[in-house]
Amino acid sequence: MSTPSRTVEPRAAAGVRTITFAQAVNEALAEEMRRDPAVFILGEDVAEAGTPFKVLSGLVDEFGPERVRDTPISEAGFAGLAVGAAMTGMRPVVDLMFGDFLTLVMDQLVNQAAKTHYMSGGKLKVPMVLRTTLGATRRSAAQHSQSLHAWVSHVPGLKVALPATPYDAKGLMKAAIRDDNPVVIVEDKLSFQDKGPVPEGEIVIPLGQADVKREGTDITFIATSSMVVVALRAAETLAAQGLSAEVVDPRSMVPLDTATLVESAKKTGRVVVIDEGHQSYGVSAELAAVVADGAFYHLDAPVKRLGAMDVPVPFSPVLEDLTVPTPEQLTALAREMCGARS
Repeated sequence: MSTPSRTVEPRAAAGVRTITFAQAVNEALAEEMRRDPAVFILGEDVAEAGTPFKVLSGLVDEFGPERVRDTPISEAGFAGLAVGAAMTGMRPVVDLMFGDFLTLVMDQLVNQAAKTHYMSGGKLKVPMVLRTTLGATRRSAAQHSQSLHAWVSHVPGLKVALPATPYDAKGLMKAAIRDDNPVVIVEDKLSFQDKGPVPEGEIVIPLGQADVKREGTDITFIATSSMVVVALRAAETLAAQGLSAEVVDPRSMVPLDTATLVESAKKTGRVVVIDEGHQSYGVSAELAAVVADGAFYHLDAPVKRLGAMDVPVPFSPVLEDLTVPTPEQLTALAREMCGARS
């Protein structure tokens, strides 16, 4: 199912190209596969089909079916193969087409990949990447629309990245592939046709380095993945109303750049955390706790959260659109926190 292209925040500079999020991921994988023969991709429909979202299109033509390997429909099986390959010197990239299918690989990911280095006393490592998706409002119903990144963020031994722009998608993917730890990269399904400037050549964004997407002085929006676009749109609306919102994208949940989040909170005195995962027991709660703990005496209002409703994602478009945060909801909450009159 195709989705309309959206243009994310400008990062314009001389010598950059405007490419899509999907092209940035594809480019990162191709560059790393050329650089390191140990890197290979495996998953369902990754070769000739290029995944259902066509993100990997063309890679099999350059690298062949030995390095871009279609697998049977057995997520636990090919995740286990990747763990074994990583332990013996390869750098596999596992393509898990929907984040909902994390349920099928949790044993291999949580009990094997995340713990091997620790349980071997540091003698073994699992340098693998698992890339998957999150996000509702694509009309894919309850089993293909969940945002489960909080699950993997909860597990010691896993690193977790959430790119929101083409620039970040390329830089974080390259960093993840080069990392000696298992890394989960979660991409918003609706972002694949988003466009943004990406410089040619080497871009490696260290995991654990947040990015201030927009400077502001009155309130901070800490937004993850798909919610970065929501936060930027709300910030534009607020700017027209005389309020200045700063938008901070953590970019990775593990490791987390707590310093940048706390400094922004100290600067503005008000914070809203926006995340597409279910609000209860989720990423938004953890980020809010980090800010409340680190910037308590600088806050002029309690830290607020906007997350997805705690319900299975409906198939009905009208109902589905109600389950995730919107720019309008965020704008209204920010105005209330800043004491703005309607």
